[in-house]
Amino acid sequence: MTTASAGARPLGRLASFVLDDHRYVLLGTSVIAAMGMSLSSQPRPALSFLAGAYALEVVLYYLLVAWLVLAAVALAFKLARWKTYAQVSPFTQPTVARALRYGSYAVCGITAVLALDRLGMGIASAWQVAVTAETRPASTLESMLYMLYNSRAIFFSGFKTTVALAVFGTVIAFFLALLLVFLHIQVIDRSDNDFVRFWKVVGSGFARLYSTVVRGTPMMVQAMIIFFGVFALFKMTDLTTTQINAIWSTFTAGLVTIVLNSTAYMMEVLRGGIESVDTGQTEAARSLGLSQWEAMRKVVFPQGVKFAIPGLSNELVINIKDSSVLSVIGTFDLMFATTTVGGIYYAKFEAALVTSVIYLCLTMIASWLLGRLANRLNVKSVKLGSTSDQPVNVEEH
Repeated sequence: MTTASAGARPLGRLASFVLDDHRYVLLGTSVIAAMGMSLSSQPRPALSFLAGAYALEVVLYYLLVAWLVLAAVALAFKLARWKTYAQVSPFTQPTVARALRYGSYAVCGITAVLALDRLGMGIASAWQVAVTAETRPASTLESMLYMLYNSRAIFFSGFKTTVALAVFGTVIAFFLALLLVFLHIQVIDRSDNDFVRFWKVVGSGFARLYSTVVRGTPMMVQAMIIFFGVFALFKMTDLTTTQINAIWSTFTAGLVTIVLNSTAYMMEVLRGGIESVDTGQTEAARSLGLSQWEAMRKVVFPQGVKFAIPGLSNELVINIKDSSVLSVIGTFDLMFATTTVGGIYYAKFEAALVTSVIYLCLTMIASWLLGRLANRLNVKSVKLGSTSDQPVNVEEH
């Protein structure tokens, strides 16, 4: 499946849903109409484009009221003629159903206009106040925007650090996880000598122990042990504290923590993907003359990694959020920036709200990008040992 066809399918389903007549269109859009009425009842913001069109807004409001009344009538008719509703109800007639669908478009459009006026222009009005205010406003939204605007350099510094830690940490951990999962799944082969057998047992045992220890301890504790432990080792030398900080910074310690922590989890994800590959493919590869290493490298690993892509992608999103614990060792990420800004303005609640929005946007963007990547790589793998009459080319893997 190509990326274009994968992206077109949800759009096609959405278009089909919007353009089809539905029996419960009144019930569904009555909720939207109620939301529009609630928005219309809210005070107008300073930049409201409906401020000079009071009569128009009254008309829009009562159109929504009329829709709710119509929905109530349809519901009452439904309750009164429960068994024969589809046959006797005028609301199920094709012409009426089509008219109701067009009416639902109007209801959604009215609600969208009111949402833009009250919410969109409300945020714009609050931003206008925030960027011109000399002191922090009392309103929560205006206070958040005021802190974001005046402390944008601090937030941006923490933002860059968080993104760098998550991206580089995940990428490095992926390659280390490949190595460890290869050690983890090693089995003794008949052709192995005693030296190879020994290192296979040691490597597999180390990978299992590493996974157990890292996944069994909190990331915050790991960060403290790594940072202060390595710092203590440097203190045993002739280096000064300033020289040690230049070598072993909080960013470096945070990156090492994320790499070591993610490696353990990604190793288990990769192991699950590799174990999901049919064992018959390994047997077929060995029967074609490939060694155990060649069969893993050319046949099993590529398919196992492909199967593990959703889990691996999720690890990046987790690292974006979990990097917040690194503030405990002084890493200047988004969480540290939040604490700094909250301390400056004595408003930690508003600072936390700003940061939560930033984290939410980051994770949504990362999830979307990784979803596109997964769709692009979701190609059908060639099955070794299949019953097809087509010849199998191991090199294709």
